[in-house]
Amino acid sequence: MSEKNYEAIIEAILFTMGDSVELSQIAGAIELSEEETKERIEKLSAHYEEEGRGVRIVCLEGSSYQMCTDSAMYEYLIRIAKQPHKRVLTDVLLETLSIVAYKQPVTKAEIEKIRGVSSDHAVNKLVEYGLVQELGRLDAPGKPMLFGTTEEFLRSFGVSSIDDLPELTPDQMEQFRTEAEQEAGVEVVTV
Repeated sequence: MSEKNYEAIIEAILFTMGDSVELSQIAGAIELSEEETKERIEKLSAHYEEEGRGVRIVCLEGSSYQMCTDSAMYEYLIRIAKQPHKRVLTDVLLETLSIVAYKQPVTKAEIEKIRGVSSDHAVNKLVEYGLVQELGRLDAPGKPMLFGTTEEFLRSFGVSSIDDLPELTPDQMEQFRTEAEQEAGVEVVTV
C-alpha cells in the first residue's frame, strides 16, 4: 500500500469513530506496527497544520488519537451554532405529534397501531425537536417507553396545558376515519 493510502485509511478511521482511537487499534486495522502507525499519524497531523486545515489530529494520553476541530475555528462554529434551527413538521410528524398529544402517555406500538406504519423515525425526530419526551416505561412485558408532549410543545402551539387542546367532535372523528380509510384503501367497520 502506498503512503497516501495509509493516511487516507487513518483519516477515515479517526473521522468515522469520532471519539479517540487507541494507537494499537489503528495499527491492527492497517496491519502496521504501532511505531510505523504513529509515524504516519504524525505525518498526517503535520499535513493538516501545514495546509491550515480546520481539523487537527490530537494525541491523548500518549496512546490514542482523535480528530477534532482546530481551536482557531471555534469562533465560526459558535456563529453557526447561534443561528436559529429551522424545524420542519411534515404531515407525518404532525400526525404523530397529534397522536402523542391526545393519547399521552403513549407507546410507539400504540402510535404505530393508530397510524398503521412504523413510527420510529417520527417519534425520534419529535424528541430531537423537543416537542415529545420520554415519560418512563409502561409496566408491561418488554417495558415499552412511554411518550408525552413537552413544555416546548405547549409554547410552540400556543396552549398553556394539554387540557387547552381543541376537543374533537364525533363529526371530526368520523371525517378523520373516512380520510384515513381512503388513504389506506380500506374500510374500517365500527361496532
